[in-house]
Amino acid sequence: MVDKDNVSGETAQTTNSAASTPLARQLESEKRRREKLKTKRMPKPEHTRIITISNQKGGVGKTTTTVNVSTAMARAGMNVLVIDTDPQGNASTALNIDHHQGVPSIYNVLIEDYDLKDVLYENPDTDGLLVAPSTIDLAGAEIELVSLVAREQRLSRALERYFEYREEIGLPRIDYVFIDCPPSLGLLTVNAFVAANEVLIPIQTEYYALEGLSQLVKNIEMIQEHLNPALHISTILLTMYDSRTNLAVQVAEEVRDYFPQQVLQAVIPRNVRISEAPSYQQSVLTYDPSSTGALSYREAAMEIASRGTTQ
Repeated sequence: MVDKDNVSGETAQTTNSAASTPLARQLESEKRRREKLKTKRMPKPEHTRIITISNQKGGVGKTTTTVNVSTAMARAGMNVLVIDTDPQGNASTALNIDHHQGVPSIYNVLIEDYDLKDVLYENPDTDGLLVAPSTIDLAGAEIELVSLVAREQRLSRALERYFEYREEIGLPRIDYVFIDCPPSLGLLTVNAFVAANEVLIPIQTEYYALEGLSQLVKNIEMIQEHLNPALHISTILLTMYDSRTNLAVQVAEEVRDYFPQQVLQAVIPRNVRISEAPSYQQSVLTYDPSSTGALSYREAAMEIASRGTTQ
């Protein structure tokens, strides 16, 4: 004869065991995070926020962060402009903007005094998201900028003219400008620093995460002193985070100790969907909106927007 109490007890034990697996806990956590996001409305900033995404280390997630945070904000109703100043043009690729040689681009703005409005393209997947693409021509811009008048202010002046143009013809204000920088501290990055009022630094949670960061901070301080007093590091975003490794946890703690006010609570995990999306010329939010990566970038965008109301 079957003992019904034993069967029901075993069933409950099996259910509890399944619920306590790492995958089950992750799914439950993501469900709660999604529900929390549904209750929030992204606030519009009081004025246009111009944010430069910079880190002279390569492969830390600058372009990925630019593409996905800008998309998350545009999909939440913001008017967003992405400026790709990296000669590799990866942000332009991920946002599905044609940027072959000869296409009017940010190079023409910086070197040939084009108006910014003449090199802007709409992202085909997300309303409210404009892109000023990079082309291979930008690879020589560092040298060409050296001999130009006001070489450090060329991007900032182009933005000022564009904002005036929008106001004149009655277009809504741009809420956010995100400038994707090359992994260097040359004149392209200096132009981005002079044009911006905020710096967002993505930091990967891996060994040597803070290596070279002191030099970046010194450069920002020099820009503050000589060219742009309003510039400040407003945001640090931890990327490629793997909570299963002690190293990632330790690096995250170290970064939070180093930048206690600037580090976002949201972190970006290692996620296959984030890596796959650019090969389809998409952000992770359009490629797989239900993925962990998309959720994390939506959280980061919401936190950046919410922090801006108190700055």
